[in-house]
Amino acid sequence: MKGYQFSSREIKELARRFDGIYFPPDTEISQPIYFIEVQFQEKIDFWWRFITEIFVYLGQYQPENDWVAVALFAQKSIDSGLPYQHQCLINAGKIKVIYLDELKITEDSSVGIDLMALTVSQESEAINIAQKAYQKTQKWSNFPQPNKIVELIETALIYKLKNLTREEIEAIFTYDDLKDTRYFQQVAEENKQKGLQQGEIKGKLKTVPLLIQLGMTIEEIADRLELPLESVRNASNPQSN
Repeated sequence: MKGYQFSSREIKELARRFDGIYFPPDTEISQPIYFIEVQFQEKIDFWWRFITEIFVYLGQYQPENDWVAVALFAQKSIDSGLPYQHQCLINAGKIKVIYLDELKITEDSSVGIDLMALTVSQESEAINIAQKAYQKTQKWSNFPQPNKIVELIETALIYKLKNLTREEIEAIFTYDDLKDTRYFQQVAEENKQKGLQQGEIKGKLKTVPLLIQLGMTIEEIADRLELPLESVRNASNPQSN
């Protein structure tokens, strides 16, 4: 082979983990294994690493099933593009590329698609997408683990909309759906603690007139009871209240 140079080089295999692998039932040999990778930031070597990991896996486990690689990018602009050395894999149908910001939300799209679209949606669209996803969980009576889906929608909304109020979130869902979510339980616990604190403060303020009669100054009372000076001053003059 004129012009070629022979070389023997070591190939190093690094311990890597896929974002997800979907396996068909053991009896379904004709169904492919799906390798999933989700990318929200641009990485120049993404495709090199992803394809390498797949073939390392195939060489190590030697499955009987065929395979398909699915890459989900937040938007098309962060996809560096499949190297030409691997273009044949796309032509063979081995690689599927999905851009989350281009997903179309319809009445027939799955809740999973809606959730993926929600993660990359504009703030102005987030609540509308969340409402549609939630409505689908209500429409399908056999929907698996609806509370988990509600919690995912809720979490995505809180992540997307930093200033979203509790009232706005509760307006999207029903009480029965919210009561078992982590968010609702946290809010309930916070309200409980606030109630206890307010009750404790009221109890302290009731003692202010008596402490004044015992000769303590407003400043001393505020310091001892760990209360704001203005609150103690107001409590010392019932007529002002």
